Amino acid sequence: MTQKETQNPVVVSLSDLESGIDHKTLSEAFGPDSLGIIVIKDLPQKFHELRLRVLKAISILATLPAEELEKLESEESMWLTGWSCGKEILANSGTPDFNKGSYYVNCAFHKDASLEGPSEELTKEFTEYKAYTTPNLWPSKDFEGLENFQQDTKELVNLIIDVAQSVASNCDKFISKIYSNYEKNYLERVVKESTCTKARLLHYFPVKSQTSTSDDDWCGEHLDHSCLTGLTSALFLDESAGLTSALDKSPDASSGLYIRDRHNEVVKVNIPPECLAFQTGSTLQEVSRGKFKAVPHYVKGTSIPNIARNTLAVFCQPDLNELVNETENFAQYADRILKANH
Repeated sequence: MTQKETQNPVVVSLSDLESGIDHKTLSEAFGPDSLGIIVIKDLPQKFHELRLRVLKAISILATLPAEELEKLESEESMWLTGWSCGKEILANSGTPDFNKGSYYVNCAFHKDASLEGPSEELTKEFTEYKAYTTPNLWPSKDFEGLENFQQDTKELVNLIIDVAQSVASNCDKFISKIYSNYEKNYLERVVKESTCTKARLLHYFPVKSQTSTSDDDWCGEHLDHSCLTGLTSALFLDESAGLTSALDKSPDASSGLYIRDRHNEVVKVNIPPECLAFQTGSTLQEVSRGKFKAVPHYVKGTSIPNIARNTLAVFCQPDLNELVNETENFAQYADRILKANH
């Protein structure tokens, strides 16, 4: 597999996205010669404020006392609710991944503000799928810097899902032109109505000394099993100067998101701080019977001492009872993938 230099993805404004993107632009973003990713600019000012607050807060959460982090762990959910560190297996070594910590949030509150997990009806129907039905675990508001974490996180996630709905509407039109059996407005419906969408806040721990690492030591190459994944740009913090000491830009040119494009070449993709990126996952590939490809990608942290890398991904995916192929609903499909990763 060869690697190319940094490549710029397709970028469109939020207003153009909401008005509807032309087929040519969509093909450049998601077609057979594309990176499979689109970047949205000209977002509301509130997005920038929330991104900064939430991504700073994840450094504070990740350094809470061990006994507090244990309260946020959920083994029954396969560590896919609340805090998770050292539970995933690195692809290259088969060892637990302690390089990053994750904080998972169920996003059912986007559909109904009173929900912290899927509806009671869905939870009772899928009692064996705790990875998706376990309600959210939030840190105490008593910790300095986390007083508004729950509110800010929900507000940021809701904003990202709102933008994702516009991306989904455009994707639906594009896919329907190349796959005649595609359900009309499928992706937009999933993004808008699902109570099983997950958000993942990621904290890449700083290294203590200059070190050389394998790319897969950070977040090995994989496919998201979402339909559509929303990504913020990363926030880098110099934790030697304090847990909220954010840097204006990445101090390490090699750190960031890498995508394997449609021609099997690895390309580094930069997401500007003021933008949101969206890429497609394997569930949409299943639903479209391979007409719409998922995006293989990995993330590389930084080997510069004391620098943390924080980001947020929102995985828009169907409810558990939705069929994604001829033999599996989303619960069965996701469970098969999760068991391979843990």
